[in-house]
Amino acid sequence: MDFKEAFKKERRYIWLVAALYVLGGGYVASVLGYIGHGFPYGIFVGVVLLAVAVWLTLRHKKAAVTIDPDADEETYQTLFDRYTRRSVNWVLAAFWGVFSVALNCVSLGVNSKSNEVLESIFGNLFLMEAVAFFLVKNLLLVKWLTGRHAFDKKPAFKKELIWVLISSAIYWVLAGALFYAFEKVFVLNISPFLLALFVVWIVVYNFTRINRFTYEKKKHNKIVIAVVLLVAVVAGGYMLLSRDIWLTQPYINSTPYIYESEAKIAYNDETGVYTVTKDEGDFKVLQLTDIHLGGSVLSYDKDLKALKAVYALLNETKPDLVVVTGDLSFPMGIFSFSFNNTATVQQFAAFMRNTGIPWAFTYGNHDTETMAATKQKDLNTLYKSLSYKTSRNLLYPYVQPDIWGRNNQLIEVRNQDGSLFEGLFLIDSNAYTGEGLNKYDYIHDDQVAWYKENVLRMNGEAGHTVKSLVFFHIPLQQYKTAYELYEAGSDEVTWYFGSNDEKMIDKICCSEYPSAIFDTAKELGSTTGFFCGHDHYNNMSLEYQGIRLTYGMSIDYLVMPGIARDTKQRGGTLITLHEDGTEDIAQVPLDSLSAPEK
Repeated sequence: MDFKEAFKKERRYIWLVAALYVLGGGYVASVLGYIGHGFPYGIFVGVVLLAVAVWLTLRHKKAAVTIDPDADEETYQTLFDRYTRRSVNWVLAAFWGVFSVALNCVSLGVNSKSNEVLESIFGNLFLMEAVAFFLVKNLLLVKWLTGRHAFDKKPAFKKELIWVLISSAIYWVLAGALFYAFEKVFVLNISPFLLALFVVWIVVYNFTRINRFTYEKKKHNKIVIAVVLLVAVVAGGYMLLSRDIWLTQPYINSTPYIYESEAKIAYNDETGVYTVTKDEGDFKVLQLTDIHLGGSVLSYDKDLKALKAVYALLNETKPDLVVVTGDLSFPMGIFSFSFNNTATVQQFAAFMRNTGIPWAFTYGNHDTETMAATKQKDLNTLYKSLSYKTSRNLLYPYVQPDIWGRNNQLIEVRNQDGSLFEGLFLIDSNAYTGEGLNKYDYIHDDQVAWYKENVLRMNGEAGHTVKSLVFFHIPLQQYKTAYELYEAGSDEVTWYFGSNDEKMIDKICCSEYPSAIFDTAKELGSTTGFFCGHDHYNNMSLEYQGIRLTYGMSIDYLVMPGIARDTKQRGGTLITLHEDGTEDIAQVPLDSLSAPEK
């Protein structure tokens, strides 16, 4: 048979048999994930694939054909160079793939998440199978070629292959030890850095040693090398900045319990409404906003200051409920040095759980940034796992109304006789419209309809208009209108306190789209106050057309340039709902507290 024809036939056979062995092995390996769960269908499929692969191998040996040995030397050498190079690089890729999974498993084990180890292995099974397929395929082709022709470079190839195996093993032993030390001592997962460094090593190897066992000296494309290195650095950097970092955990663990109320909390599984049956007397709500935890090594100092500031405010005010009006996290990569938006959520939830104070929140525009490692659906699942049935203090609904937004909820505050006292609406002002940079979204019409429906329902139950407050993140257009009227000296607004010192071009960064929520609230006559965040230096409170519009004092130490050194904007907003139906809204500046943590 002609050599080229025989080679094409052999290559097809090797592709098929390599795929069968790898897929069959992968299916059989999946038995580890099913121990104690019966006989999975995947194992049966794997055994069948392996049996077919063995049958093909035996049949192929019996059907060996005589090959015309008179192929030209250049053809042999070209094929030898191609498949030996590929074999070596796939060996290196196999080291990368195996250790990327192994390091993740070690991290899970160190952080007491051993139940997720198998999940990690099987989640990466396809990646490992793909690498194994190309490695087996290329090695089989090299074996076939060297069995048909005497290559004087064969000893050099074997020697280089052994060198690659030993040097890679040494690297990963040292890297593994370094990784474990950082993970165990500093609670810092450096696997992305180690993996990216190995990719750099692969590129350097191809540039310096790959020609030691080949006939033709490979010319290196500098553009390709630069692109590969850039991809390695970017991918490694993204992976590193997406990791959970728990450096604030020692402080969180030491946070004392300070909740003093004996209010009873109940949850309706059908409506998603929480009911807080308050003690006799006043009911205090502390609004916090724009806490902006980064969750990275480089944001650690500012994260710690933010948590200490929150604790000082909680300890001073002893609220019955905390409402965070958005931007709890700041997963903005080069700005916060992290893309992770789950570690910060878990840390703040643990912090609040230790204080014992019930809390709820609205999403901000930064909490689910496009570049964040965890997207909206998975973040919602995380919040549910941390919510009331688990923590007994996070009032996050397990069911959502079928309307626009990531989280819209109502918390009903009731008197001890069960009568409605106040409704607290937490409405998602959403994030971005997608029509350009920082084009902010707004509260949509179906959200307004949901708000109206619940106001009317509460009024119908109580037999009178039940007072309510509304919390969201991005200010309404009416904030801007009212502030401009105030600056113009109009008597249409009543100024209570605060200042607007936002350093952006627009003093009030509201959406370009109007929301019907203000006019609807005015029509219903239930809501006495709106509370938002978003603009970190704004903390005004004024009344416009019968509704109080208030900016919460921000916590942020991280986002705005130089804000860590500024103090007068930092604090909380205390809303006191009195037994007689009146309410007080007061700023609690961090500066006003005794020996505050700044």
